Amino acid sequence: MTVDVAALVSDLPDGAVLTDRDMMTPYRQDWARDPAAGWPAAVVRATCTEDVQAVVRWAAARRVPVVPRGAGSGLSGGATAVQDGIVLSLERMRAITIDPVSRVAITQPGLLNVEVKKAAAEHGLWYPPDPSSFEMCSIGGNAATNAGGLCCVKYGVTTDYVLGMQVVLADGTAVRLGGPRLKDVAGLSLTKLFVGSEGTLGVITELTLRLVPAQPAACTMVATFASIEAAADAVLAITSALRPSMIELMDRTSINAVEDFVKMGLDRSAEALLIARSDAPGLAAAEEIALMQSACEANGASEVLCTDDPAEGEAFVAARRAAFPALERLGDLLLEDVGVALPNLPVLVRGVGQIADKYQITIAVVAHAGDGNTHPLVVYDATDPDSTARAYGAFGAVMDLALELGGTITGEHGVGRLKKAWLPAYLGADVMALTRRIKDALDPDGILNPGAML
Repeated sequence: MTVDVAALVSDLPDGAVLTDRDMMTPYRQDWARDPAAGWPAAVVRATCTEDVQAVVRWAAARRVPVVPRGAGSGLSGGATAVQDGIVLSLERMRAITIDPVSRVAITQPGLLNVEVKKAAAEHGLWYPPDPSSFEMCSIGGNAATNAGGLCCVKYGVTTDYVLGMQVVLADGTAVRLGGPRLKDVAGLSLTKLFVGSEGTLGVITELTLRLVPAQPAACTMVATFASIEAAADAVLAITSALRPSMIELMDRTSINAVEDFVKMGLDRSAEALLIARSDAPGLAAAEEIALMQSACEANGASEVLCTDDPAEGEAFVAARRAAFPALERLGDLLLEDVGVALPNLPVLVRGVGQIADKYQITIAVVAHAGDGNTHPLVVYDATDPDSTARAYGAFGAVMDLALELGGTITGEHGVGRLKKAWLPAYLGADVMALTRRIKDALDPDGILNPGAML
């Protein structure tokens, strides 16, 4: 099918619409690199809400699919281009205003997470959600997937900081939901409905975000273990006693990949590494770190390092953040994002190892261990059909394992296109039907990000 975009071009500023294939290529896939990506009829780089409305109205009149896109750092294929559709990029929508009295940020969706943090920091404030990709992911994409991150064990995820938004609906109507009020229960909680909807219900063009006072300086603990199960048991011991501001887990494969990448002296022989932090005020931080150290030693830690030096502590956190790009150097990746209740964390980790053995494939494990959200990363060769088949088999087996343990198929990356086959089993028939009714009510022609989630 050939889609004539001449009318769309005429409705938008010069240079907003791209139709050249070379220029559109970077917009076809997100970081998941879904091989099923189609060729869009055009890529539109919007600069304001009115641009977004013009695109959606044009598409609605012709029933042309629209795939909203932020920075393209998504890991579940949620921003995969649809054949002959429109990729609606929000990367140029980058305005931000900080209200230090109300402690809110009003920002367009194209600003990066790190840029929101920096703008808040100029006023002595902090925006807590911090995905590992915080330096490259957009705040609009964070809202669309309800992104989490390293400090969520204590501070929560994106939805906990979204107070309001402007969103363009499937007919081109722009509505404002919520606002700069910390408490507001008037009407249905529609703002929360759009957070995590992955562009299937509307296109977010502005966010009102809650900010908090700047985070205190953190103390950091790093512990190594002879088994990943022992590290998971230590996590349970720690979280049963306190709420660290961070507690991250890396297995041996990820430790060695990161050491090859950043060369900071990580113990290559360790089967697991825990990185935990406390940002409690005053002497309380040292007390919390001491409790964490005791929990690790009681569960067989071979070495424990504690530091209150910010630079040293941040270097270890940077090593954890480097896990994804470090593992990409080993091959192609299928990036899992499964989560379980904390008591099942050791069972999940052990099961992932068994799946790797069964499929004879490398699966590295990194995790936001304090909230049970694990990232088993399947490493394979996409040019080898046998390796690819084993990788996708292992990917599915990990999803099935999470479901068997009463867990979730995604803790923070979203369902996208890679995980939607498991959504009915996770939600159940009644909730799946309710989800479809909401989608049909807000997008009756199914033009918004078709193929994602549902």
